Amino acid sequence: MCVSWVATHIVTKATGYIAKTKDETIRRIAENRSARHDYFIVDELEAGIVLQGTEVKSLRAGKVQLSGGYAKLYEDELWLDNIHISTYKEGNLYNHDPIRRRKLLLHRKELTKLGVKLHTKGITIVPVSIYFKGNKVKVRLGIAKGKKAYDKRETIKARDVKRELDRE
Repeated sequence: MCVSWVATHIVTKATGYIAKTKDETIRRIAENRSARHDYFIVDELEAGIVLQGTEVKSLRAGKVQLSGGYAKLYEDELWLDNIHISTYKEGNLYNHDPIRRRKLLLHRKELTKLGVKLHTKGITIVPVSIYFKGNKVKVRLGIAKGKKAYDKRETIKARDVKRELDRE
């Protein structure tokens, strides 16, 4: 094995790089940890996102807030609302609006399946994480059902029991 191949497949937690193949690396930008706390994630899917140039530069710097974000269908298109991508410091005149609606890119079949799932009561779509896949920005969406307060307490209790068992 040559040294360059090994170097591209090393997973480091500090930089967030996770290599899938030699050409396509995945670099995590942000994760929505509150989504797993507030919702039961039933299913996940990957979508592309339409961004402006200064938004991509801000994402490279890690300036994004996913908590509170959600996706909705508007006129047979999926849009991501209420996520905050900070303005780029050197963007001056060409900067973007930090909280704007961003279009998500999915195949038509995926959109129709999502439309059917969204019509059931209590189902929503939340962004779970955002990352670079190669040189493209991708969003991992979770089809979610809201948790009640007692569900959250049960999750915390199960996590504490697991932690205790791991200590022993």
